Amino acid sequence: MKRLLPGLAGVTAAALALWVGLGGGQPSRPPVPHFSAEGYPAKLSDWGMVAATRDRLVLGENVVPYDLATPLFSDYAGKLRAIYVPKGAAAAYDAEKTFDFPVGTIISKTFYYPLPAGADRTGARVLAATGDVVQSGADGLDLSRVKLIETRILARRASGWVALPYVWNDTQTEATLMRTGTLLPLTLQLAGGGSEDIAYAVPNVNQCASCHTPDHASRQIAPIGPKARHLNKSFPYTDGAENQLAHWQRIGLLAGAPAPDAAPRNADFRDTTAPLAARARAYLDINCGHCHNAAGLARTTGLYLDAGVTDPRRLGTCKPPVAAGPGTGDHIFDIVPHRPDDSILPFRVAATRPGIRMPEVGRSVVHQEGVDLIRQWIASLPGDCGS
Repeated sequence: MKRLLPGLAGVTAAALALWVGLGGGQPSRPPVPHFSAEGYPAKLSDWGMVAATRDRLVLGENVVPYDLATPLFSDYAGKLRAIYVPKGAAAAYDAEKTFDFPVGTIISKTFYYPLPAGADRTGARVLAATGDVVQSGADGLDLSRVKLIETRILARRASGWVALPYVWNDTQTEATLMRTGTLLPLTLQLAGGGSEDIAYAVPNVNQCASCHTPDHASRQIAPIGPKARHLNKSFPYTDGAENQLAHWQRIGLLAGAPAPDAAPRNADFRDTTAPLAARARAYLDINCGHCHNAAGLARTTGLYLDAGVTDPRRLGTCKPPVAAGPGTGDHIFDIVPHRPDDSILPFRVAATRPGIRMPEVGRSVVHQEGVDLIRQWIASLPGDCGS
């Protein structure tokens, strides 16, 4: 896939919004990304990262889609992730931390749900909880099959990153900035049968910062996903599958990356051929590790769940919680080997009550597949806690 394409410098955000509002067909050229160095653009189309036509959600010019080995769970929503780096600039590779992206970088993440058979996406509130079953690859997203919910923008300004949530309208033509967040009533049809009514939470800008602050001391927000271990996987680009790290390096988006075999790699938690421990650690890393690390907002708990931790005690084995209360479920240790029923960690991952559930932000339903994985992993751990 060629990253450097002819520009559309004369196309304004307003003109694009008008074209989208008229329900135009597939565009002959993609929208043009526009980096806002200050302020808070009111419409998603002002950024030019994605545009909704009658048939597809298309990516902007030179906007590169990507995926994560194990994605963050968000109430079974599917996600179309994409990144734009200005021409002539590149992110600096880091083996462990988020890549150092240049000023002008824009990252978008569009949340969607597949539609039940025969449903009309305009105004739909009953949606299928099957996540990324509807593939969103290099050619965008088929809008005949999904309902768009929100798109989150992360923009790298001179002063640091800014996070902004945009909520899609019922006609699925535009998304509007919602800095204060909102709750959207939805009914999810669960893959295993039955349904669940939820209040889908679009986070406010402060809640965005609560997850996107990897270093409590600096208080600077940063992306979570664009790390070597999450990106070191193949992606189905329009001209064929390629490892994402290799692709980013080849098109000039990333500098200094080693060959993929020499870079860290997280497991796909859904891959049952991978080792159980690798799958569980990848799941905890992406869902919990951005807070539960030595520098993160949950550093005072002493429970560190990011990928680099090897000390069983830091991972919670036979470690009592720092604070007692209902979040313990009347259990003594975060993890008791062989005994998931006696461990705090799976209790909190399976909880939905605010103040008990983990993660605190970003989900309102139980991710049963994740809970089952964590329980299987704990059941497989050697040793005991001397009880």
